[in-house]
Parts: sequence; C-alpha cells; structure tokens
Amino acid sequence: MSAQPNRRTAITGIGVVAPNGLQTETYWKSVEEGLSVLDRVTREGCGHLPLRVAGEVRGFDPTALIEETFLVQTDRFSHFAMAAAGAALKDAGLSDAATDSPYSVGVVTAAGSGGGEFGQRELQKLWGQGSRFVGPYQSIAWFYAASTGQISIRSGFKGPCGVVASDEAGGLDAVAHAARTVGRGTDVVVVGAAEAPLAPYSMVCQLGYPELSTVEDPARAYRPFTSEACGFVPAEGGAVLVVEDLDRARRRDADVRATVAGHAATFTGASRWDRSREGLAHAIRGALDEAGCAPEEIDVVFADAMGVPEADRAEALALADALGRHGTRVPVTAPKTGIGRSYCGAPLLDVAAAVMAMEEGRIPPTPNVVDICHDIDLVTSTARPAELSTALVLSRGLMGSNAALVLRRAPGPAAR
Repeated sequence: MSAQPNRRTAITGIGVVAPNGLQTETYWKSVEEGLSVLDRVTREGCGHLPLRVAGEVRGFDPTALIEETFLVQTDRFSHFAMAAAGAALKDAGLSDAATDSPYSVGVVTAAGSGGGEFGQRELQKLWGQGSRFVGPYQSIAWFYAASTGQISIRSGFKGPCGVVASDEAGGLDAVAHAARTVGRGTDVVVVGAAEAPLAPYSMVCQLGYPELSTVEDPARAYRPFTSEACGFVPAEGGAVLVVEDLDRARRRDADVRATVAGHAATFTGASRWDRSREGLAHAIRGALDEAGCAPEEIDVVFADAMGVPEADRAEALALADALGRHGTRVPVTAPKTGIGRSYCGAPLLDVAAAVMAMEEGRIPPTPNVVDICHDIDLVTSTARPAELSTALVLSRGLMGSNAALVLRRAPGPAAR
C-alpha cells in the first residue's frame, strides 16, 4: 500500500491500566497530583528476592473486564492490554458500526517480556506433574505477540497487525509504526503496550540488569537526575491508544485528543550510556525534522529518566545537544518515578500523560525527586501550569534502543 502524504494521524482514544489507576482519568489525576504508589513487592514467591520495591497494579479484576474464553488462554500482561484496548476504543467512540470494514482496523503492540506468569505456572506443571498437565495455551500465552493477537481476535479486527520488539523504546516505535500504517491507508490502528514483569521467574531474569534498583525504601528507590540516583524500579501496566486518520476522525465527529507529528529511533548498545547521549540526541533531531518542529517549539519533555547517574547525565546532555539553549530551559518531567518503569508500557503511559497535560495545560511533577544535579528544568513537587502545544516523549531501553516522539495538541474545533 503506497503512502498517502496528506494523511495526518490523530489520537482519539486512550486506555490505561497502571499502578496508580485502572482508568485513564484516575491515572491522570494521580500523575497530576504527583502521587507515588511505589511500595514493597507483595507478589507470591518474590519475598526472598533482593528486588524489594516495584509498581504493582493492585485491585485489577480481569474477570470483570474480559470474557472467560480469553482469560484461560492469556497471561496477565495480555489482560492489561485487552482491558486498556477496550477502554481506548470506548474513549474513541468506536464500535463495529463506526468502522467501514474489519480490514480497516489494525493492531500493533510492543512487548519486552511476554507472559512470564503463565509460562512459569505451566513449566512448574511440566516438571512437577508431567507433560499431560501442561495446557495447550502454553504455546501462545507467553509469546510477546500474544496481546496483538488477542486484541484483534476479540474485536474482530483484520487490518494490518504486528508486534514491535525493540526494547523499552519499542513503546514509542509502536506508535510510530501505527502512525505510518495510517499514512499508508489503514483507517484505524489500536496501538499500545502493557507489561506484567513481577512474577518470580520474570523478576529473577531482571536481577541481571545492573541498572535495577534494589533499595528497600520506596521513597528513595527511584530518584533519577539526583545525586542519589540508584537505578530504576520496575512496574506492571501500560496504555493503549486509538490512532486514526485525522480527516476521518473529524468526519465521524470524534474528539481528537492530539496528533502524532514525528518520530525517530537509534541504537547505541546495551548499557552503553555514554553512547546514548549521541544516539538519543540524534533521535530527537530526527523526530523534530519529521514533525517540521523547531527546538524552541517544544513546550515539555517527558524524560526517559533511567535513574542511573551515567544515563541521566547522557539524557540531560542529549537535550542540550539536540535543543540547544532551549534544552536547559524547557520544562522536563518524569511521572514514572511515582509508579515505576513498566518497560515497553512506560513510554505509552508517558504518551497518555503528555496528551492529557496538553489538554489540561498542566505539567505533572516528578515524584520523590527534589535535589536535581543536572542542568535541566525538572518539574518537581507540584504540577506547573503552562500553555502546551507540543510535547516531546523520550525512551531508552536497557539493550540500547533510543526513541523520540513529538506530539501536537489537537488542532481545530474538534479538540476537547
């Protein structure tokens, strides 16, 4: 399918499942208030592990949101994704009647860890009871592409589908992939990422990351851009967006929440934070170029905020490299310090927060962070009122991926 250059991509729906909120509005209220919900890990089988603090999604009842047919064949990470997708479609006002054809709607998700809880349970059956006790869905539930498949099957969507596996930055890459799919002629794409990396097996795998924080005090475990930065705290959850052709959205009188303006990605190597400065700066410039956006037009930056001194320094310098003097003046925020990093889901949650920040004219603060030791204007303590037209969202992965995404406030009378 050839590109249609006049097509612009609108965000018309947002669905969130996060440690600080099981609905989009609850999530935004918590983010806006700068609440931190980081706490001691309570998941069964994890008490003996050195990872003590995480962002758990609590109170989530998949049986109230997802049909039993899908529950038995899917992992917790897919439950999050399906619930968020349902909320995003409802927010977008999309139903079967609102789509021209099932082939006009695609699904794209990003994933980093897949279905660890489901996989661990079935492997325990295999070694404890024998192969006859392993369920048939073990073959698919753990797979990183499971959420894409289940969302498309559940809703009957038959358009272009895919999964992005490009490290944590894959969350932003998935949004860009969806936007380009719309540009090539697909009317609507459901896009997002949700992770559930807090099962014992998954947590043991993460212990190999030197960037992981093992600090036991929830208030001090994840403090990027400070002299006490000691790594990041993992989290569950994520967000799903509905993106579609802007003109089509207006024709159906949809509320256009924002537009996807530009994206770029680079790769600089696993844990090579010294090199990530150049790679992230290059991604920022590329995203600005695609958006036709000058550095001075960026009104807010949602930072990657790894929480590792070398990585934080590289990110601050990358902003200065790519944005010039504006890089030290533009407001920067990292709401994820209050909920943790849900790997591929983390940048999607930032995109959701960025859209709502532009709608509300308020930059959310960075929880638990006060003593900034880098030359950036980090928003802390309380939300900052601001006129926001353009947001820059950044993400880096532990394996070396870097990505930048430019969002624009919804244009014209269709905006909320």
